[in-house]
Amino acid sequence: MARPRITDAVGRAALAQALGETPASRTETATAVRYLLELLVERAPGNTVEVRVPPFGAVQCIEGPRHTRGTPPNVIEMDAATWLALASGRIDWDAAMAGGTVHASGQRADLTGLVPLLLPR
Repeated sequence: MARPRITDAVGRAALAQALGETPASRTETATAVRYLLELLVERAPGNTVEVRVPPFGAVQCIEGPRHTRGTPPNVIEMDAATWLALASGRIDWDAAMAGGTVHASGQRADLTGLVPLLLPR
């Protein structure tokens, strides 16, 4: 059974805490990461690219060939701080890639045009 979707109110509140000046709790960070991963799947449904933000979550997104077993051919992995900054618009895809905080492998492992999911305030 699928986990219920994080509501916008809960997700945005956790995101505000996670991006705030005071350190967020692990629970707030996890909720913010998962909320943004859910938004990514809504924006780019599919099963071609796996986006991983360990230890908080991973999703498959972007239309194309479905991956079902073993290591996916298209993987994007980053830490929570990078994902929060990227998805919220505090950094862009090219800067994250150039900074070495995003590890992407595979021809389709690219989030250009999909992030930011939310515009910075």
